[in-house]
Amino acid sequence: MASANWMIDPKIADYIRAATLREPSPLVRLRELTQAKIERAGMQIAPEQGQFMALLVRLIGARRCLEIGTYTGYSSTAMALALPEDGRLLCCDVSEAWTPYARKAWAEAGVAHKVELRLAPAVETLAALTAEGARFDLAFIDADKENYDAYYEGCLKLVRPGGLIMIDNVLWSGAVANPEDHSPPTEAVRALNAKIAEDRRALPTMVPIGDGLTLAQVIG
Repeated sequence: MASANWMIDPKIADYIRAATLREPSPLVRLRELTQAKIERAGMQIAPEQGQFMALLVRLIGARRCLEIGTYTGYSSTAMALALPEDGRLLCCDVSEAWTPYARKAWAEAGVAHKVELRLAPAVETLAALTAEGARFDLAFIDADKENYDAYYEGCLKLVRPGGLIMIDNVLWSGAVANPEDHSPPTEAVRALNAKIAEDRRALPTMVPIGDGLTLAQVIG
């Protein structure tokens, strides 16, 4: 989760937003509220990343999406707005403090009927969804880094062939490229990046937006 693109000059980032960003008013209000009042506001994705993700939802014709890590709801709202009227988004989170803001944002954006929130450890929710035979067109992973591998493996079982898995924070503020950084989250992200690079079950590319976003298309 990252609220700004630390990889490029702030003037360039501002220009990109001015030139291309069309941020719906509910997302503007949610972003400003999160930054002003909510702890750990840096976990919110950048608005240009939300717009990019919404574009991907539309491009692949997604109707069923899965999100792991919802926080105050910016990414889920952006994706839900991009879904067709009968599209559905299932959100996984454990926070009873942050997710009420997400629920309010969904209602304000008129997408609450598209979104289901399951408050439970995501590994448990993923296992339950697999047992249910659920299938998704797209999944977005943006939660605790130590469980990233488990989330990725769970999504591989749930996302259809040709579908897309998006993984946030894959550059982890540049720490993954620092050989002296061996903190648990850095090691977890670094290990998953290396794994995906060799994983023949998916076709990956890493996009330098926000804090780094990996797109992995599931191969059938």
